[in-house]
Amino acid sequence: MENREQPGEIKQCPVHGYFRGRECTCGNPGRFVLSGYKAEKLGKIISGALRHFPADLGLDMDEHGWVSLRDLTRVIERKYEWARSYHVDAMFKTDDKGRYERKGDKVRARYGHSLNIKPDYPEFDGDKLYYGTSEEEADRILEIGLKPVNQHFVHLSKSIEEAVKVACIRTEHPVIIEVDAKKARETGIEILDAGPVCLTAQIPAEFLQIG
Repeated sequence: MENREQPGEIKQCPVHGYFRGRECTCGNPGRFVLSGYKAEKLGKIISGALRHFPADLGLDMDEHGWVSLRDLTRVIERKYEWARSYHVDAMFKTDDKGRYERKGDKVRARYGHSLNIKPDYPEFDGDKLYYGTSEEEADRILEIGLKPVNQHFVHLSKSIEEAVKVACIRTEHPVIIEVDAKKARETGIEILDAGPVCLTAQIPAEFLQIG
């Protein structure tokens, strides 16, 4: 039977470490580490633990969203008997979307929280940001502004291309809303730079237009 590579499968290059895909950037096919199926399982529990329900898993999270990586690993090892600490390490090191941040023995999700945390990121200092949405929602947003839905913050993209990618998850006909971030900040609206995305409590309609 043909041995086909699983989507999301994690491998390890002896020179460059963990990677996802057919081969490392150096061309090395790598050593198998984790199947795509198991990587998806770990991804879901990591996301839940760091964004939505740390207390349910017995994790202590500080006000800025940090938890102990050691404690998180123990939770995962208890839930999945096949999971090992190097699997968790591989998950974080192969995350190409910048969803997570590590600092020593601490780890946190950069964005996507349904929890009420206090991000301590620097303020975004650019002029424009973007929000991708559907045709149906665009008119409503332009009328009432951008407000969080199922998350504690509004997530804004730094480029039109990224906004399109986000919108295409939900719709085949994305509409891109341009945010005048500079003018919004001048009125006292806080916009935080979380790396891949920017976070804010809300953006009033007066600072929005179709991009």
